[in-house]
Amino acid sequence: ARVPNDMMAEYYAQRASAALIVTEATIISEQAAGYAYTPGIYNKQQTAGWRHIVDRVKAKGGHIVCQLWHCGRISHPSMQPGQASPVAPSAIQPGDSAGMAFTEEGFQPILTPRALETDEIPALIEDYRRAAENAKAAGFDGVEIHGANGYLLDQFTRDGTNKRDDSYGGSIDNRIRLPLEVARAVVDVWSAGRVGYRISPLGIFNDLNDSSPEQTFGALAQGLGALGLAYLHAVEQFGGQERDAENERIHASIRDRFKNAGGSVYISNGGLTPETAEPRLSENKADAIAFGTMFISNPDLPARIAQDGPYAEANRETFYGGTEVGYTDYPALAGATA
Repeated sequence: ARVPNDMMAEYYAQRASAALIVTEATIISEQAAGYAYTPGIYNKQQTAGWRHIVDRVKAKGGHIVCQLWHCGRISHPSMQPGQASPVAPSAIQPGDSAGMAFTEEGFQPILTPRALETDEIPALIEDYRRAAENAKAAGFDGVEIHGANGYLLDQFTRDGTNKRDDSYGGSIDNRIRLPLEVARAVVDVWSAGRVGYRISPLGIFNDLNDSSPEQTFGALAQGLGALGLAYLHAVEQFGGQERDAENERIHASIRDRFKNAGGSVYISNGGLTPETAEPRLSENKADAIAFGTMFISNPDLPARIAQDGPYAEANRETFYGGTEVGYTDYPALAGATA
């Protein structure tokens, strides 16, 4: 059913003091599924489930946007309508670094996907539009389009996974065509000031690569900026990657192209702590900082940052466990839930 539940509502409500909550990745259609037990926003029941969560967050004065997600080739036929092959820009099987597909029957190999036909793309864009409309009906403050971490829009963007010979493949302009068309469709629903886009230019998660990430993502950032998007959310560091000089230079180039084209806020994400985040803001390397892991174990993170800690350590062994353990049972500073 992929309907958001009461435990999720408690989790997000506990973290309502964030300046802005970006939800977990939320699938836009049945075809978009890539993992068992992740929520959707493509039917009325899911939309109603999200409405309950949004109401809980807003009752505490919070702001929340829905992250719109299509997994593309990172999936398995058992999660697809009619047991069909997952879709992708090209029929390229992910390498071993992508790991296994997490299904309701356990971990299974990720198989070779089916290349989307050109005439299927308008319906895909319409799925994003419909999900954006459902997010609006659920009362969200906006949406974030997930174009990062090796999922469908990222697969179209990069030349390592996009080997198409139609108008959606080949040149950089062609490879960023679908992401920009999706962004325009979502902006039509929300207006640009309520839409963000997530990228991971140097990310290799899910066996992704690009021969010229600075040029590719610079062009995408410029196109998104020209639409006047509210923000660009960049995963600048993933796993064991270093924030070395080249990493910083490439992300600065992408950030500047977004902002110079008319985009608003650049959000920096990836391996940051309050101590390492502060200089990024003061040196204008970012306009805002996104925390993920720290917010799992510190539901009242803004209050802790304001008084320089203490910070609770997240227990990674309980991540995605499916129960309240390691999810809603991290206490706020006062010892009670926030």
